[in-house]
Amino acid sequence: MTTRQLTTRKAVTESKRWVIKIGSSLITNDGQGLNSQAIQSWAEQIAALRASGKEVLLVSSGAVAEGMARIGWKKRPHALHELQAAAALGQMGLIQQFESCFKKHDIHTAQVLLTHEDLSDRQRYLNARSTLKTLLSLGAIPIINENDTVATEEIRFGDNDTLGALVSNLVEADTLVILTDQQGLFDKDPRHNDDAKLISESSVSNSELLDMAGDSGDLGQGGMRTKITAAQRAARSGANTIIASGSVDDVLKKIAKGEAIGTLLVADDEPMTARKQWLANQLKISGKLFLDAGASKAILKSGVSLLAVGINKVEGDFQRGEVVSCISDDGIEIARGLINYDSKESQSIKGKTSEKFEDILGYIDEAELIHRDNLALL
Repeated sequence: MTTRQLTTRKAVTESKRWVIKIGSSLITNDGQGLNSQAIQSWAEQIAALRASGKEVLLVSSGAVAEGMARIGWKKRPHALHELQAAAALGQMGLIQQFESCFKKHDIHTAQVLLTHEDLSDRQRYLNARSTLKTLLSLGAIPIINENDTVATEEIRFGDNDTLGALVSNLVEADTLVILTDQQGLFDKDPRHNDDAKLISESSVSNSELLDMAGDSGDLGQGGMRTKITAAQRAARSGANTIIASGSVDDVLKKIAKGEAIGTLLVADDEPMTARKQWLANQLKISGKLFLDAGASKAILKSGVSLLAVGINKVEGDFQRGEVVSCISDDGIEIARGLINYDSKESQSIKGKTSEKFEDILGYIDEAELIHRDNLALL
């Protein structure tokens, strides 16, 4: 490997929070039910990552494929209600297998089912974020899947590669690992080109990447194209992505050691830069917070969280998790961010220190009105 490749691979080895997505073809025996031996191997490898100090969230495909196997369907159905039924049947076995395997390593698991709506709604986004981070702090492995049994065509993620990327954004993961039945991304389709070369590393913003991507298989929804798109989504929050073959022995351990496994897609921006740019430019403003001189200076100069004690006035009718505008003491909009309290609560605690929140509101959720990770300067 080149010096740059060694450096970027080292960044992966030193990263602390991983989201690992495992595809259907790896979880199942080519669609013939769950592969218990493979799941046991994933659990053992993830347990080793945990022992090395990493936090791991697992996005697992396979529920639909397992459900299909249970009722004898050979081809993935197209009707939404049939997909939902297959997912409901298969999810039971999938989670049971993971629970059993992780229990051997004295690791608790937690099932988390999400829809796109959960992450597009800001309040539910913050709730999901808080829950996942709490699970990590408790030492559990969140096992995440799309809630196929209730998702409709309009709100489905469509593939777990995308879900893995959105979860990476949600918890500010350092690394997204997408395990598939391919070695990684090639410069051309290796099934039809003997001279195809594996791309060991690339910038995720490389405009040629999507041209190299192929189509999806029968069991899974996501081909290489969705994996590239997922890597680009994950890079918004600064996560590097590795696309690798899950058939490689101890693949997760080898990636953690810095071996040149699969394709590494490097995020171009610093984590907060990409995410805060998204906050500043794309979200609807639901209200306004008018800051005093001290808070204005602190936000602009020190990059700190916004505290309620620095707020003079609250305008608008907003819910927790919606985007509000921060107005400086001289009347200029200086930032936008995701707020931790609704408009009535914000009105009640403006100008107050966090120690008084419980007396005023009856509870305390977050000490900050807007956490600095969710605050974008304009």
